[in-house]
Amino acid sequence: MKHVAVFGYNRLSFEAINRLDKNLYQIIVIDQHPAQLELARENGLATADIDFRSDDDLISIGIGTSIDTILCFFDEDSDNVFLTLSARALDKQLNIICIVERAESAEKLMAAGANKIIDPYEICGRKIHDMLKRPDLTDIFDHTVFGQHDLHLAEVTVPPYSYLLNSTASYLQLSAQYNLIMIGLVSKQFSNKLHFVAEDFDQRISAGDILVILGPSRAIRAFKKDVEHETYQN
Repeated sequence: MKHVAVFGYNRLSFEAINRLDKNLYQIIVIDQHPAQLELARENGLATADIDFRSDDDLISIGIGTSIDTILCFFDEDSDNVFLTLSARALDKQLNIICIVERAESAEKLMAAGANKIIDPYEICGRKIHDMLKRPDLTDIFDHTVFGQHDLHLAEVTVPPYSYLLNSTASYLQLSAQYNLIMIGLVSKQFSNKLHFVAEDFDQRISAGDILVILGPSRAIRAFKKDVEHETYQN
């Protein structure tokens, strides 16, 4: 089980915590406001009332020993930078994920030792773009990736007798038929390189091509079974 410390209990961290499988992650919440800690406890979460500016307090909750990942979700970028500096000094292997309020703070967080920077505004902008350009992909991604823990990446080789021969990636409509996302295609005609669907690569499918798909294991098995048939059954 992974141990995660979440610094700052707010709307963003609340959503992040709700996405985590409680069977896989042990979570502890730290916040400077007693009311937020009480709210976290009411939501069934373990909490710690510590001063994140104190190395001794950080060590007391397991940073440097049992904590694998910290989420720096304080409202102020300066607090996240200070926390990142302190945590990185205590544990060189710690996975540190931070949100950023201002774009100019991203470089400071990376220099402080953050592994990953999350800009909520950039994510929202990309989300809106994806909803406009690829609404089908956005919808299935929300329902599959964020709605289920049974999620796998798989490769499906197209046999010489498959109904898929000479079809294009856009024809497949895997989201509607199988609740799957097609990540890309490894084409034998293009040096065995993976071409991502997001690149608008719509090459016709040939025998021996490999489809890279994402989704629940049951849906993957169903798709593989259909691909092996000569004719497609609706």
